[in-house]
Amino acid sequence: MLIYAVAIWVFAATIVALLPMRRQFVPGVVLLAAAPFLIAWVGWVYGWVAGLLALAGFVSMFRNPLRYFYKKFRGQETLGQKTEVPK
Repeated sequence: MLIYAVAIWVFAATIVALLPMRRQFVPGVVLLAAAPFLIAWVGWVYGWVAGLLALAGFVSMFRNPLRYFYKKFRGQETLGQKTEVPK
């Protein structure tokens, strides 16, 4: 069952990546929310090394959204929030 869930997640992530940027947000957030559960499940069934490899792949795929949410959480300036007009 786990293999099927992970395979569906991977195919869904690939399809979302092929969508235009404006249509990626909602399915991307769903995939982002589902990933920790799948990674924990992989780690539980196959061991911590497999879970760590799954986590590394996830962070690699979602590095920009994770960076954005990290900056937003810390209260730092995110892309598009600049109030200063360049000269």
